[in-house]
Amino acid sequence: MPERVVVGWDLGGAHVKASLVERGVLRDVAQWACPLWQGLDRLQAVLAEVQARWPQAAGAAHAITMTGEMVDLFEHREAGVIALAAAMGDALDGPLRFYAGERGWCAPAEVAAQWQAIASANWWATAALAAQALGDGVLVDIGSTTTDLIALQGGTVRAQGRSDAARLVSGELVYQGVVRTPLCALAPRVVFRGRASNVMNEFFATTADVYRLTGELDPAHDLHPAADGGGKDAAATRRRLARMIGLDARDAEESDWRAFANAWRELQLDELQGQLERVLDAAPLPAAAPLVAAGCGDFLAEALAGRIGRPCRSFASLLFGDLPRADAALRCRAQVGAPSAAVALLLARESV
Repeated sequence: MPERVVVGWDLGGAHVKASLVERGVLRDVAQWACPLWQGLDRLQAVLAEVQARWPQAAGAAHAITMTGEMVDLFEHREAGVIALAAAMGDALDGPLRFYAGERGWCAPAEVAAQWQAIASANWWATAALAAQALGDGVLVDIGSTTTDLIALQGGTVRAQGRSDAARLVSGELVYQGVVRTPLCALAPRVVFRGRASNVMNEFFATTADVYRLTGELDPAHDLHPAADGGGKDAAATRRRLARMIGLDARDAEESDWRAFANAWRELQLDELQGQLERVLDAAPLPAAAPLVAAGCGDFLAEALAGRIGRPCRSFASLLFGDLPRADAALRCRAQVGAPSAAVALLLARESV
């Protein structure tokens, strides 16, 4: 169905990502903040923005995946899947298909029976598309909140776990990202000016503060309020980081706080590397098999590749290759919205 317009949706608990595919080609990807725990009206507002952005998608087919069923707005995940599916059905025209991982696609009438397969299956879509394009590798999708580490072998997804609970056990799901993760979740101790200090277990700062100071976090992906509700300039960022060890920003130089941010960066890389090595131990891959970097934290995937001596490919390169027609901004957005791009492209290659 190459002529069909397809919109891919990734309904998260904190963001909604959407992708537009026309004639089998990825044309646009966008992301919106959507604090779903505050109510379904937040999702409805985003849906209106998407429809305004892509008026040509009226009547399009919709490929939908989600993780937002986990938010505490819902009594349990089953209720979340059903509620999100109903909200999409109420708001959208055109055929809807819900992604159920290795089980494929579900029609709206099948959602209630297949909710367990639909819940948090977005990672499988990204991994499936990467496996088809690459053969062997490891998907390393580092987002605002979580990291997915998924082995790819022989053109197929070689995940040990299917559910979030099982993937937390296997190390394939790490609840760390580059925006929303509280710094106190990274480590109990951190080095500042050559001395190790205990960390204050308070919501004083997040990983967004770290990667603002290192200069690696694109402001376009820094969509949620800071821990203290304050500014996101360098001075406010240093102030939050200082609180993590009982200091004020004025107690040290700007260069000290940049070094402190890099210390947190190394701690996060240590944790991600340990989990990645667990995944590789369970699914040994050829030494030349690359990491496939995706998400707004793809810069950390590149660092991990250097640490373990493997090549690194961007997810966007699997979609676009080296075609100059794919502009840099679209490539970047495709990195961040990888699951939405993946479900849109997967559905565009099949019959509805």
